[in-house]
Amino acid sequence: MQTGGKESTDMSSSEPDNLKTEVQKSTQAPEDMKDENKMQHLVSLLEELDLTQCNTDKLSLSRILEIDLKTITDEPARRKSDLPWYFLKKVMMLNVKCTSECESNSDDETGSAYLDLDNMINHSNTEDMVNPLDIITALFLCSDGFLQQEMALKMSMCQFSVPLLLPNCDTEQCTLMLWAMRDIVKKYRPQSLSQSKGFIEERIVLSELPMVSFVRLGECSLSKSEILNKLLSNDQQYHNTFVHHNMECGDSPRRISNGLTEITWYLPGGNTNIDIFGQPVAVANLRGDIASFETQYSFLCQTSAAVFVFFDHLDSESESVISLLKSQNKKAQIFLVGNCESKRFNLDTVKNLATKLCFSNNNIIFKTKQKNEAHFVKDLRKTVRNVIEKSELKMKIEKMVDVAHELGILVDEDSPECQTAKKNAKTITAGIQDIHKYKEDELPRQGQIWKTLTSLQKEEFRLQNVGSKNVENYRSDLQKQKEELRQKQNSYEMSTAMTNFITGISSPGTERFYFLKWMRMNLDNVSHVKLSELREKYKEKCKNSENKEEIKEIDRQISNSSLGIEHFFREMGQIYEASLSLPETDPSRQQLQHLPKLCAELLLDGFPLELVDGDASNIPLRWVSDVLSQLSDLVSPKKKGKKRKILVVTVLGVQSTGKSTLLNTMFGVQFAVSSGRCTRGAFMLLIKINEDMKNVLNCEFLVIIDTEGLKSPELAQLDNSYEHDNELATLVVGLSDVTIVNIAMENSTEMKDILQIVVHAFLRMKEVGKKPKCQFVHQNVSDVSAHENNLRDRKLLLDQLNEMTQAAAKMEKKEENKNFTDVMEYSPDTGNWYIPGLWNGNPPMAPVNAGYSEAVYELKKNIIQLLEKL
Repeated sequence: MQTGGKESTDMSSSEPDNLKTEVQKSTQAPEDMKDENKMQHLVSLLEELDLTQCNTDKLSLSRILEIDLKTITDEPARRKSDLPWYFLKKVMMLNVKCTSECESNSDDETGSAYLDLDNMINHSNTEDMVNPLDIITALFLCSDGFLQQEMALKMSMCQFSVPLLLPNCDTEQCTLMLWAMRDIVKKYRPQSLSQSKGFIEERIVLSELPMVSFVRLGECSLSKSEILNKLLSNDQQYHNTFVHHNMECGDSPRRISNGLTEITWYLPGGNTNIDIFGQPVAVANLRGDIASFETQYSFLCQTSAAVFVFFDHLDSESESVISLLKSQNKKAQIFLVGNCESKRFNLDTVKNLATKLCFSNNNIIFKTKQKNEAHFVKDLRKTVRNVIEKSELKMKIEKMVDVAHELGILVDEDSPECQTAKKNAKTITAGIQDIHKYKEDELPRQGQIWKTLTSLQKEEFRLQNVGSKNVENYRSDLQKQKEELRQKQNSYEMSTAMTNFITGISSPGTERFYFLKWMRMNLDNVSHVKLSELREKYKEKCKNSENKEEIKEIDRQISNSSLGIEHFFREMGQIYEASLSLPETDPSRQQLQHLPKLCAELLLDGFPLELVDGDASNIPLRWVSDVLSQLSDLVSPKKKGKKRKILVVTVLGVQSTGKSTLLNTMFGVQFAVSSGRCTRGAFMLLIKINEDMKNVLNCEFLVIIDTEGLKSPELAQLDNSYEHDNELATLVVGLSDVTIVNIAMENSTEMKDILQIVVHAFLRMKEVGKKPKCQFVHQNVSDVSAHENNLRDRKLLLDQLNEMTQAAAKMEKKEENKNFTDVMEYSPDTGNWYIPGLWNGNPPMAPVNAGYSEAVYELKKNIIQLLEKL
């Protein structure tokens, strides 16, 4: 739904005032309703949305990511019970067009059958629709913490507001959604960094920013949320960040979302001609009357730099109104925003109240007949800008917890599982200062030992350096060297960090998932800080061309500054593989036999597994084999004779061409990528196939493999970089049923090298009797005529592929292969996809391009159809 928000009570100021009031009365949910009525609203809405069971048995991320029939159908929502799934499907694929309207099952023929203008005027279908805010509130109430976190992340990428305070009619309490926002990372460039072209990248809950809040008191004929959208949008890039009355279904009565407080962020890009505000700012929006939601209002007054109160009429004699607006005991500045065009507006009462509150003209903004909406928004923007520039009150969302506790507001992170996992993760990551030294001390079995082992294993098979030596003696010598290295690995004591890590992932229930999330976020934060420091050093040293050696050293440090969960799992794999060289009765070996099962359980729960070590370019074969063997036992313990079929989709392409983003958008997943770095190695991730699709695809799981970019600048300086790319491509193509070759148009000059690598890989597959399918994805092509205009380009591509096939066949001595289609199932017309750019406008305030999401969805449907035919 074009989510983000506006009050369902807000009305367009262009309508006659008396009509506004009447419509407001008919659509506004009564906010003084009794507790039992609120409870009835929640129960009835959850029943209509078919979410009743999910209120206790929460929706999980793995359930939402399952591939089912809805994945490949374009059916609109026919019933209210379709709406939550329709929203989730769209938002997980970063589609900003997640409308909540339910299409009617019956055609309305009354309009053409006879003339009845009275009915046309009086008839309202708002009762048949669900307000988008109610759907969002219901889904957050019915989801576990990990799905909440993923929804918040995807909504934020679409530039939609996300819940800050989530109301619950069931308990009459609201919850600070700190955990849900933990995964949101933003990049921006304040005006102070515009000259240096620097930028700030940080987790948004850790960003110390001023917050400006918008609320209403009583009825308000101005559409507060629509005004907010205009406030945050420049002329070229308007976006519905907040749901408002004039949006599709925005005029439907809100049933459970009154009291919802949403938050979004305005982040500058460093361009004074485009940026609305030169500094970053958080913007909060409370749904409903502050007289009915004093707890939420108090929270905003304690955490905001300013609170803007929208109103039509204020009772200057009311003690409750005066109490609400008094600045004492409030950290925020209070501003009144009134609509003089409203018939209920009374200037004298505003004067009296302003005098009692000691307000000046600076604290009051009016919308008058002489001031059109553009002028009004300009005035409001100017006031907000002054607040941002002058305010000393800046607060991290993480620090708002204390305020929440004082006011009796729940915090989603307060669950025992989350807090225990946080403590355990912090024990491991708190002491990290020097990442390179930390790896050597706490993760000693990888690094140079593992790289040397890798070289020995490759030489054992290839015998490239045997020369005139006796082959058997040479192999025996290599084997001896390998055993010595394994002994060295076994000589290391299990480090404290690895002991705690294995304990953490052995935790029961959801605690292990919280632990892994905390680990990933903490490690990303550490890596990011280190990376930022090194980038600054690099920039300084590059100013002087004499610093070549220092620049080279900093460059090496940047390459080694990555530290993620994958390094801990890699160490776990090496601990396990080294233990296999010990006698079977050795207690040290026996104590480690449970490690593959631990990893298999995580793989089954949707965590990625590193297939190819991104640093050593090797597969820990025994470790990966035993993990997959344990996985097989977990999914079919009683059917060991029956093989569970899986299908594999892989992506290949040049570095930094959006391969991971493509897979993440297509399947709603999040591959583990080190902070500030591109993917290294290859990762696999398991997606369950829903029951309704198992017979269609004839499989139970889909494996997605994300790979590091080919033609990496970091590896280009190495002698074996081409060999490395060939090995990686051969491996993933060999594992795949469908291979996506990702080509960004700006990197088309390197396309020929990539295609040559891919052709070699496909040719080797034919030797083992495998003929996988291939899809070429051309990114950053938005023209509607792209497919037609690129007909010649597709023919040229096929000619190039044929030439390369012949050249590769000659090298491999398989000259019977004349054409690319001899080794690969490929059609120039159906095997090429043109996908527009990811962002619609200029980041950081650009939402994801709907065209990108739709094009990726079409590609996904096509891939699933290809898999059906296997």
